[in-house]
Amino acid sequence: MTNRKELNPEASPQAALGARLRREREQRGWKQHDLGGRMGYSPTQVSHVETALKNPTLPFCRAADAVLGLAGTEESFEREWLGMKYGALLEGFPGFIGYESRAAEIRLYEVGVIPGLLQTHEYAAVLADAYVARGAITVDQANERVSLIAERQAALVRTPPPLVFVVLDEGCIRRFVGGVAVMSKQLDRLIEFAEQPNAMLQIAPFSMGERRPFNLPITLLTLLDRSLMFYAESAARGHLERDGRSVVPTLTAYHQLQKHALSQADSVAMINQVRKGTP
Repeated sequence: MTNRKELNPEASPQAALGARLRREREQRGWKQHDLGGRMGYSPTQVSHVETALKNPTLPFCRAADAVLGLAGTEESFEREWLGMKYGALLEGFPGFIGYESRAAEIRLYEVGVIPGLLQTHEYAAVLADAYVARGAITVDQANERVSLIAERQAALVRTPPPLVFVVLDEGCIRRFVGGVAVMSKQLDRLIEFAEQPNAMLQIAPFSMGERRPFNLPITLLTLLDRSLMFYAESAARGHLERDGRSVVPTLTAYHQLQKHALSQADSVAMINQVRKGTP
């Protein structure tokens, strides 16, 4: 015990995570080599995380959650890690992307802009730069947002890939972002996405009118265990909902959205029509 380092959880987010890891370990009566052995890490690695000498990695946090019985809970170390890495993002969003990266099925609806999972680098950068120009975020935070989009998109090409259903409000393809060159490349990206065997792309035309069930963006996830959740955003924060009493009606509304949206063939035709209007 003479070598035990006192921890200050208030020193940094990393220190807070390390202190909590030590607390969880000691509550179980484990030494660092006990926890490390169960996780597949050395006791030195556990010590470095507990004392904030090294930042934890996402695989480390997931391994800790599996051993400590915290996987998928509000208290998971994965959720805390995501909050640290993406703290500049909208409240609630870091927790959501942890589930998104492992979902078996992703259903999303977007209004106004192309969703992050389908954005080109140039399109994403233009949006991030606009936030910087408005003084909403810093340049570093803008770079973080663009990098995060690339990380999220990488999860779409894992093996096996998730099924991805996308419905875009017509305004997403008609609202030009970044000028002709950027938008032309972005529309090409949508057409490429529609050609993927695990993808479905539909446009919700303006003519849907009152039949459109959602006025805000929404994402529904089906996890590997077939459990459901949805994520929605307001201007101030994001909300992740797992209660079936709310999720099932939302899934039903999504199916109604798909029913009234254009078919994929007609949607691609509309995108091509808009695309031809760009030099």
